[in-house]
Amino acid sequence: MTRRRTIAVVTPYYPPKIGGVEQYTARIAAAVAATPDLRAVVITTRLDGGLRTTVTTENGVPVVRLGVWLKLSNTPLSPLWPLQLRRWLRRTAADVVNAHAPVPGLGDLAIAAAGRRPTVLTYHAGSMLKGEPGSGAADRLIGLYEKAVLPRVFARARRLVAVSPVSLADGRPHAVRITPGVDTDRFTPGEPASRRPQTIVYVGRMDRSSAWKGVNVLVRAFARLAREFPHARLRLVGDGDALPDLKALAAELGVADRLETPGALSGAALTDAVRTAAVLALPSLTEAESFGMALVEAMACGTPVVGSDVGGIPHVVDDGETGLLVPPGDPDALAAACAKLLSDGDLADRTGAAGRRAAEERYAWPTLTDRYLDLFRTL
Repeated sequence: MTRRRTIAVVTPYYPPKIGGVEQYTARIAAAVAATPDLRAVVITTRLDGGLRTTVTTENGVPVVRLGVWLKLSNTPLSPLWPLQLRRWLRRTAADVVNAHAPVPGLGDLAIAAAGRRPTVLTYHAGSMLKGEPGSGAADRLIGLYEKAVLPRVFARARRLVAVSPVSLADGRPHAVRITPGVDTDRFTPGEPASRRPQTIVYVGRMDRSSAWKGVNVLVRAFARLAREFPHARLRLVGDGDALPDLKALAAELGVADRLETPGALSGAALTDAVRTAAVLALPSLTEAESFGMALVEAMACGTPVVGSDVGGIPHVVDDGETGLLVPPGDPDALAAACAKLLSDGDLADRTGAAGRRAAEERYAWPTLTDRYLDLFRTL
């Protein structure tokens, strides 16, 4: 009997942490595990910050969670990882290593620790430079990493996967493009958007280290829009250490009583939050937003979307067709776009229906994961 070849998916974070990269890696692991000739193992980090390695089986996939010694911004680190990665790649009999970045550290080390094993590096972002007041030191470190370290990691990987045209891996000779996707059987349309309650939803993390997500811009935009739409509400789905700051901003702007913060949702609760919203907004500020998985989940639900014209978002949203685009960091433009969809039922229904078609035709997961399986088999 032929041995099933093992694909080691190495990612800094993995569910139950909610995020686009986490859902992407979980989908790859599940697709590998479901095939008769391949086997999946995930190597990631402990979300609780513990020091010891734990091994569990989650949704039929072995998950090795390495201990974390310290955390810099959103980056977990440990000096033991080089040795631990070699040990666990050997113990799990890994044949191919699929590492995920841009969070520095674990993915880079996995490419080095793979030895002679074929490697695939999936890069999920454009430049991570923040360009914000007070981010000078961080930007210098990020710039050094992107100019001096990352090109060497790219060169060492056998193949690269870029998740969008703005990924730093895109266009390199050994790169292919495989976007994130959506489960179109789970994320399905509900009522037409024009008949839904006037709820604007954001789905994603709200960490101070992820200020480039622009959620504060959305709160300011909602405060402008709230005067015109007295029944409108803003729902921020997710968690993070910036959530208290956003609540304080809403109170300062006089809309705290119309702000809902249900925390991080998953499963049916997440699907319902997206399916019942009148608008989903993604107000990102930089090209660190190389795709925006929340957008295609909303599009699959027939939910109109508004996104910033930055990074990978304009490659997902066709302005005026599947959603609306606005300049990044402009609360007035964001408020106007959301108001347009709340007040123009025909536009909301038309963009929602077009979004569903685009999700089915371009972003259904089975087609995308099949490309990964083919790539792994060629290695």
